[in-house]
Amino acid sequence: MSTSVIILAAGKGTRMRSNLPKVLQPLAGRPLLGHVIETAKKLNAENIITIFGHAGNLVQQAFSHENIQWVEQKEQLGTGHAVKVTLPVLPTEGVSLILSGDVPCINPTTLEKLLSVSRETGIGLVTLTLDDATGYGRIVRHNNKIQAIVEHKDASDEQRQIKEINTGIYCVNNAKLHEWLPKISNENAQGEYYLTDIVAMAIEDGLEVASVEPELAFEVEGVNDRIQLAALEREFQRYQAQQLMKQGVHLIDPQRFDLRGELLVGQDVCIDINVIIEGHCEFGNNVQIGAGCIIKNTKIAAGTVVKPYSIFEDANVGENTAIGPFARLRPGTHLANEVHIGNFVEVKNSNIGLGSKANHFTYLGDAEVGAGSNIGAGTITCNYDGANKFKTIIGDHAFIGSNSSLVAPVVIANGATVGAGSTITRDVAENSLAVERSKQFSKENYQRPEKVNK
Repeated sequence: MSTSVIILAAGKGTRMRSNLPKVLQPLAGRPLLGHVIETAKKLNAENIITIFGHAGNLVQQAFSHENIQWVEQKEQLGTGHAVKVTLPVLPTEGVSLILSGDVPCINPTTLEKLLSVSRETGIGLVTLTLDDATGYGRIVRHNNKIQAIVEHKDASDEQRQIKEINTGIYCVNNAKLHEWLPKISNENAQGEYYLTDIVAMAIEDGLEVASVEPELAFEVEGVNDRIQLAALEREFQRYQAQQLMKQGVHLIDPQRFDLRGELLVGQDVCIDINVIIEGHCEFGNNVQIGAGCIIKNTKIAAGTVVKPYSIFEDANVGENTAIGPFARLRPGTHLANEVHIGNFVEVKNSNIGLGSKANHFTYLGDAEVGAGSNIGAGTITCNYDGANKFKTIIGDHAFIGSNSSLVAPVVIANGATVGAGSTITRDVAENSLAVERSKQFSKENYQRPEKVNK
């Protein structure tokens, strides 16, 4: 049976105090709605129908790369009305999962369970038992079977004692949605069209309403303000940290670790405090990441040690390398095995060969460095003339003296040596020495200028 996913994402999010729609607020580096869309894709949904409203153009632009059917809810008249506006594009066959764009952490496993229990009954929902259910719609049962969902404002004193709540996540037969949604009324305390009314309609039709509870309560937590967003961020980060530790990762302090994307790991990976991982990253066996590092879209091979406060983006790092502290690898950096990149060294769009070293205060941009070469402190590749970028090529076993400027395009051949303080503007042949610096002169008995008092 085909599965559609309907995502409610039309709300403004007034309590966020932001010009950004609520569903675009970030959680773990991704918009709230982005998490829900990714979950839908993991379920192999045939249709992802997203309902937009406030600042809908921003929401659509943010996900223009996704295969989504967009439906506008011009007036926000309640959840029942929101789902009703999808009927012109909603298939009449199959089932639909109804999700909220501001409930980002629902686990695909929970939804798979919901799909399973709902297929026979035609309708099911995710519920949650809370110690304090104030403000939530209550699940009213008789003989353990769901009889109704009553919103808090419409509930009697007795019903308000119920601890099982509605999370707003449903699985419903599409044919039934087409039948029930046009019948929903707004005769209630809020004057809105409640989606919960379809539960009463299902019972009137003699259907049993199935239900599941999530394994973890935070899966169904919604976000309405900055306080809730921050609290959910920490819960989600704790969960991700626990998943990594179950895989064998040694997190020095899981409370001070942030994963804003996906991390694939080998064995015996160690990550110190205040590290931020973004995008898609891969760490091989025995990789060590020092405190305060930020690593984005980067692969780091086995045995590499990254010292504190280093920043990587779109880089590829070989085995047994040593990097940092305070190093920066920019997009297009490829380090071979056993490379050393030291403190305050920046590498951009460059390939650094086996065993080569740049240990101090160096910039290597648009460069090709061979194996076994040494780049002295203060060396820079002058790769940009203000309009175009040019390449510097350094061969195998070259030695670049400290404080050298290599003006690209230029080739430093295998085994060549560049004297310290040189500005190299021409190619250097194999196994030769190049020195290009101004002549030193001395002036005896030199008198320094003195400040004139006015």
